[in-house]
Formats: sequence, C-alpha cells, structure tokens
Amino acid sequence: MTEAPRVFGPEIQAGIYLRGLSGAKPDFPTCFAELEARAKAELTPEAFAYIAGGAGIETTMEANRAALQRVEISPHMLGGAGVRDLTAKMFGVPAAAPIMTSPIGVLEMAHSEGDLAVARAMRNLNLPMIVSSQASFPMEQIAKENGDGLRFFQLYWGKSDALAESFVKRAEACGCKAIFITLDTTILGWRPRDLDLGYLPFLRGKGIAQYTSDPVFRAMLPAPPEENALAAAAHFTQVFSDPSLDWARIAKIRSWTKLPVVLKGIMRADDAAKAVSEGYDAIMVSNHGGRQVDGAMGALAALGPVVAAVDGRVPVFFDSGVRCGADIFKALTLGASAVGIGRPYVYGLGLGGEAGVKAVLEYLLAELDLTMALCGCCSLAQIRPDLLENS
Repeated sequence: MTEAPRVFGPEIQAGIYLRGLSGAKPDFPTCFAELEARAKAELTPEAFAYIAGGAGIETTMEANRAALQRVEISPHMLGGAGVRDLTAKMFGVPAAAPIMTSPIGVLEMAHSEGDLAVARAMRNLNLPMIVSSQASFPMEQIAKENGDGLRFFQLYWGKSDALAESFVKRAEACGCKAIFITLDTTILGWRPRDLDLGYLPFLRGKGIAQYTSDPVFRAMLPAPPEENALAAAAHFTQVFSDPSLDWARIAKIRSWTKLPVVLKGIMRADDAAKAVSEGYDAIMVSNHGGRQVDGAMGALAALGPVVAAVDGRVPVFFDSGVRCGADIFKALTLGASAVGIGRPYVYGLGLGGEAGVKAVLEYLLAELDLTMALCGCCSLAQIRPDLLENS
C-alpha cells in the first residue's frame, strides 16, 4: 500500500493562506456550490446534465441534502484532540481515512483521462476507489494506474449472469478487494435533464469499456466492437437492464469469488436484515445520489435504522448527498464505517483531472479533520451519536 501523504486539516488550510500572501488563490474552489458552478461553466451541457442531474423533479436529491442538514452537531469542548488519527480499515486493508470515491460512470464526459486520473489521485492519497461497471476504461487499465492502491469493483448485474461472472472474476484478478453490487439501478430512472437533451452516452459508445473489453460480451457481438461500435453500443442497451434481478440470482456470486460482497443501494431496515441473514459482508446505504427514484427519502435518514438492524454484524457504508467534511462527520456519527463521495470529485476531475480530484478529496479530508478537532475527537472511535443534538 502506498504511503499516505500527510493531509491534516491545519496543514492544508495553512498552505492555502500562505500562498495567499503572494496573491495566489486555490486552483479549485473549496466550497461545493462554487465548485459546481465552475464545473457547469467548463463542461459541455450534456456532461453537466449527466453528472448533476437526478430522477424526476429531483426531490430525492433535495431530500438527501435536507436529511444531512437536519442532523446537527453538538460539539464537546476541551476534548484534548491535538492529534487526530483518521486512519481506517476496510476489509482488513488500511486507508488514510474512511472516505472513498463512489462509482460514477462515463467519466470521459468530465475529462479525457476519466477513471485513470481518479485512480492515480486515490493511490496517491491512500484512499479507496470503487471502479464502475460503466467506466470509460477497462478495469485492468484502471488497476494499473491505481497500482498498490485500495480498490473495489461495482457490479451492475444485467440480463447475462455469464457477463456478471466475467466482470467479477476480472475484478478479482486485477486486485479489487471487494465487489459492490448496485441494487438500485436494474433499469435507468427517469432523468429529465438527459431526456431533454436527447442524450444517452452509452448509445454513443461512452462508458461501456468494461463491456467492449470483456470476452463474454464480445462473443455476443456479430463483429468486434472496434469494427462496429454502434452495434456494440446497441447490444449493451439490450443486456444492461434487468428489473427481474432478485435475491436468488445474486446468491450465485458466492460460487464465482471469495471476495467480500457488499450490497449497495439498501435503504430499508428489513432489506438490511435480510442481507445480513443471507451472509453478505457489508451494506452501503445509498439512493444513487437521487438519480433513480424520485420522491424517495434522504439517504442519511435511512442510515440510522439500517445501522440498528445490522447491529454491528457487518460494516455499513454510506453515500448520497455528501458535499463537505461535516457531512462525512455526521454519517460517521450515525454509524457509517466509511463514506462515499460522488459529484464533488467528478467536478474536480472536470476542472483539473487528477489534480482536481486530489484537491477536492484533500479539502474533504481537511474539513473532516478540523471538525474532529473542534468536537474533541482524537480518533474515529470517538465519533459517536452523543455528538449530535438530541441524540
């Protein structure tokens, strides 16, 4: 594992202010609202719509933020937190902090190096990344750029079990340490921002590199994708969606790999309890950043009940709506073992490639560290529910 750089909050903060003495300002905005505004100005309309958009009238996206804002931190004073330890372990592997990049597809729309730039940034930060099924580069190439970094693979399980098995075995072979099965996207949600532009990147051959590099998928095609990219894209649309996916089918994964299997997209306590009873290794509370079901509850509102249902038997991860280090702190306080970042790192990617991803993650690390200091927490174990108002 690559040695983590020292990214403590005061060091990052002081570095920005010291550079400011000579008139320099940060290359990338430290505030999410400005980061998003800058990205909107730089990206194509199609790219921004795909990244920023949600399902329906985007009430679930709003609910994600509302749920995070409803939770209020109640800091302890004089906690003696002069030194903080943010290090975490995921499936036995150490990381610099309990933060990871959640899988987002078609990153080539944000930057030509896409997933490769993310892989390098996360390796250098000693933070895990989740490689997407809809990546813009084959997982083996992403793994090469990530080197000895900690990485997982996100599986979209479509109509072909043989293709799902091939993805899983490739992920294990290229050094991924767990498989995250995304449960909430067995079919694409209703996304007006994309629909109003008439733009679906997959039909244009974007974000399907895992498929076109896979021997099972290639065997389904009448000609190699290099010879007929349109036919490959069309066939992808035929195999991706399968709302009939159920508990019985995903149980097959146990015969394919010994890697830990995480169920991503759990939002209900009863589903969480069933996942534990079925023997899965972890759960990720997520509503896909509000991109699938409009009118759903905010993800943070689901975290507490899921953590209670799991009762410490497996780790519970969290994503959806996270915009700052204080959001990460709140999720950890409610029982998350680690927190996934979505849109913020993609905006950083769009504005500056690897450097932009690294800067955004460093900002989040810095604010998490400073929040820990201001709440009297020396370690992750001290981030407890009693640090929340009315806990």
